[in-house]
Amino acid sequence: MIKVLIVDDDKLVRKGISSAMPWDEFGMEVVGEASNGAKALDFLESNPVDLMLTDLAMPVMSGIELMRAARQIYPELHIVVLTLHQDFDYIQEALRLGAIDYIAKVQLEKEQFEHVLNRIHTRIGELTNTRRKLPQLGETNVHYRKVYALVSLKRKSGQIWPIESEPSVDEVRFEVERNSWMWAVPQGGEDQLFDRLKGYLDQVPQGALLVLSDVQERTWSQIQNWIINYTETSLFYAYEPQDPVIAVSINEEDTAPTEPRDEDMDRIKRSWFLSPWTHNDNYYNQLVEEFRSLRLQKGQLMGLLYSLVMEWNHLFAQTTLGRISMIHSFQSWYEVEQWIKQTAESIRKADEQTSYSQEMIDGVKKAVMIMQNDLDQAFTASGLSQQLNISRSYFSQCFKDIMGKTFNDYSRYIRMEKSKEYLLNTNNTIFWIAERVGYTDEKYFSRIFRELTGVLPSEYRQLGRADK
Repeated sequence: MIKVLIVDDDKLVRKGISSAMPWDEFGMEVVGEASNGAKALDFLESNPVDLMLTDLAMPVMSGIELMRAARQIYPELHIVVLTLHQDFDYIQEALRLGAIDYIAKVQLEKEQFEHVLNRIHTRIGELTNTRRKLPQLGETNVHYRKVYALVSLKRKSGQIWPIESEPSVDEVRFEVERNSWMWAVPQGGEDQLFDRLKGYLDQVPQGALLVLSDVQERTWSQIQNWIINYTETSLFYAYEPQDPVIAVSINEEDTAPTEPRDEDMDRIKRSWFLSPWTHNDNYYNQLVEEFRSLRLQKGQLMGLLYSLVMEWNHLFAQTTLGRISMIHSFQSWYEVEQWIKQTAESIRKADEQTSYSQEMIDGVKKAVMIMQNDLDQAFTASGLSQQLNISRSYFSQCFKDIMGKTFNDYSRYIRMEKSKEYLLNTNNTIFWIAERVGYTDEKYFSRIFRELTGVLPSEYRQLGRADK
């Protein structure tokens, strides 16, 4: 069944064409209508359409503009032009853009409906028959040494692709999925095809050209699925904008992202907060390699980075160490590395605003992380300064200047903040919570809590849950 979309700014024209013409007799079905080109593109994005009838003069987006966009995004789409007057220039432009026919509205009478549809149906049949028969996806590739895939890392739909409406006579071409195509040609034409596809890269947002070897004795469906899987996993790490051509064998061992281990995630966290990676190239390179070696899926990697940024900003955003900014998404590991580099520069600039040495700044960061990770321990400024090999008085002065609170005030603050989480999110006793944040005396804990919040822990729990 040929699925038809009717595009015209006149509702009566759309309804008339949709209801009056004998679509069923020619194996056609009207599946949608649109009042302008923009709405037509929205419809095409989410609905399969084989034939589009479009007016030329429309608001928002004209028929000509619609044709230009649709032919590039949906090269297999057949287009017939609806025109009020037989304007030769408009019709010629439409035919040049790939329209297979045109219908003059003024000549469209009931007795001509069948003739018009027969003409369109015949034209579609002729085009189908003249196209070189492509192999079925289930067929095995025995003739082609290489397959070339042009892929956009930006998965956004509706992009304009520089794809010809028809493949050349001697080439195989499949749309792998939206924003991804694959080609194959006989050996003698591979260099020419490679040059042509490489020339497309500048027109494809974050485009990559995959050159696949070891594709013989594979079905086209297997090759297609391999490209989809590679695009969703390994391409994230393989893509380099300076060299977007990637040669890869589909026999290579799968290096798809794996589930991260807890100890690996903890190691990354320690490196992020405790190692001087922002000021030391060796530590910086080590941290980047630790990230990359995990081979996390994109979503997992984004989650890890987001958690690190959130914790950093929770600890240091209100201090002289500054806030870290994060973009909403990364399309490739290259972008992640660029962000890590920018983040290191941002932290370095913030550190330079203080009058303390980098060694002292790193010492304060370590003290904060030690306290955060072991809230049930009764840390003191004297004990931590000795552990960090810094004099107690100098440590206390630096801590207050960098963190904006004295050591004791900060210690109480983070313990009370954690106790608030326990009170609102668990049903554990006040004594249990007090122990978890470093207080062995429940009454003393409750008194400190009330001094800082104005209410007792039990009252805080009741008020917090009443608001939910």
